Amino acid sequence: MDEAFILKERPMMTTTIKHQHLRPFVLLPSGSIIDLAAPLATSWTDTDLAIGLARTCRWGGHSAWKRPLSVAQHSLTVLAIRERDTRLEPPLALYELLHDAEEGLIAFDCIAPLKAFLGEPFRELCRRLARAVADRYKLPTLSPQEWQQHKAADRIAAASEALHVVRWSAEQIRDTLAIEDTPLMRDPLMYGADRDDYVAWEPWTSEYAAEAWLARLQLELARAGLPS
Repeated sequence: MDEAFILKERPMMTTTIKHQHLRPFVLLPSGSIIDLAAPLATSWTDTDLAIGLARTCRWGGHSAWKRPLSVAQHSLTVLAIRERDTRLEPPLALYELLHDAEEGLIAFDCIAPLKAFLGEPFRELCRRLARAVADRYKLPTLSPQEWQQHKAADRIAAASEALHVVRWSAEQIRDTLAIEDTPLMRDPLMYGADRDDYVAWEPWTSEYAAEAWLARLQLELARAGLPS
């Protein structure tokens, strides 16, 4: 091999080896530092998580409104759908609030079909974060029936958001997105709540979403007898 080529390549190889030791550290608003690849259940505060979820966008950040929809608002919507008939016990309510919590820690809600392109390393990263969340908040293992109820609420929320927030047509939701659930017409987050600054299905500001999500989290933690 040409000696000049070897000398030219050495700095690049040295840099690559050096960067192999870097970790995916994130400095959170509280001042805590989380290693996303090896998260501890104590790596974040409830407020950190609320802010992260409120600043993480659904639907690739696209919206027919002036703001995108946050994962925090989506999580509250899923919980509201689950509670249309009766209030959930605290462990199940916490599960719904936190079912996408890892997305708030990495600040990324990957649209489902894209996950296959990102591959197993990304799935493992999400699993590690989800395990840390489950450990922190003592989330239950759902029964098959509870899992089906959760997934149904999540799909109905997705169908409703697609129609009212992103403005996919009903046909596109069914044929392009392959969501067969019927979208809701009434926004479940508008029931019995003071939302005078918003209309139905309007994405909230990140500040409002964080405050609303955190308030419900703290309520359910208190009901469950868990520290906040």
